[in-house]
Amino acid sequence: TLFPSIYKITPEQFDRWMEILSEVKNSVLWVYVDSDIAQENLIQAALARGVDSRRLVFAKPMKNEEHLARYKLADLFLDTYPCNAHTTASDALWAGVPVLTHAGQSFASRVAASLLSALDMPDLITHSPGEYVARAVEIGGSRARLNDLKDRLGHNRKNADLFDGKLFAENLEMAFRVVYERYLNGLEPTALNMAE
Repeated sequence: TLFPSIYKITPEQFDRWMEILSEVKNSVLWVYVDSDIAQENLIQAALARGVDSRRLVFAKPMKNEEHLARYKLADLFLDTYPCNAHTTASDALWAGVPVLTHAGQSFASRVAASLLSALDMPDLITHSPGEYVARAVEIGGSRARLNDLKDRLGHNRKNADLFDGKLFAENLEMAFRVVYERYLNGLEPTALNMAE
């Protein structure tokens, strides 16, 4: 499954997904598209890579609550690279769908890795295209592995700070107070870590 913005799908990323589809039998790639042109382009790209276009399932725009509800139908969220999913990765994790990412060096290519680190799910963070494909094939080929990931995610999601809105608000308020006090005391700006 992938529901990020269509512009984040590069030809190289699409190659990886087609390789994963070729290796994981009976799998489909569920892609969010908001235009017929984008859908047709993805179909043609799959065919050009020797993949049956019926293995691409297209999600159309719908009301936000319905869109979020359909995440629960997915097994694994395949992240984009070099521009990772941001809100869509958070939505998937909140819905209980493991996110597989390829972390790079830029902020945009490390967002999903940050989310996964906060949820103590480092085994879903890969560091090369080959590792990304191999991990997706491993997970896609093992229902037991997938179920373990979903169980761990469900547990970690309840116990991690990532989705604790109250704690986030408290830390943000504390940061504002510290910044304002530093300003009043004539101190230079500095990096803050409110978790300490």
